[in-house]
Amino acid sequence: QVQLVESGGGLVQFGGSLRLSCAASGSIFSMMGWYRRAPGKQRELVAVIRSGGTTNYVDSVKDRFTISRDNAKNTVYLQMNSLKPEDTAVYYCYVHVLYGSDYWGQGTQVTVSS
Repeated sequence: QVQLVESGGGLVQFGGSLRLSCAASGSIFSMMGWYRRAPGKQRELVAVIRSGGTTNYVDSVKDRFTISRDNAKNTVYLQMNSLKPEDTAVYYCYVHVLYGSDYWGQGTQVTVSS
């Protein structure tokens, strides 16, 4: 069974940094990444990384966030630098099972104060 364990959320000031981690287990994951839902806004895909290492980012975070994965640990990370209040959201770990389905974690709150 697929299980996702997220950590790293919290409250930071404008310009601060956080690193989110998501430890996945139970399958082989062709894609791993992070969604977020900001208050009053639609859920958006923030970043994804494929098994081969290629990445995609939403334009608003390209110059500030870095996604990475440790395939041996089945863990995906999101290093978030230069955080802005607009980054405030619940962040959800996302994985896609090879030849299978999508899964999301429970979510971790990221709050950036001005």
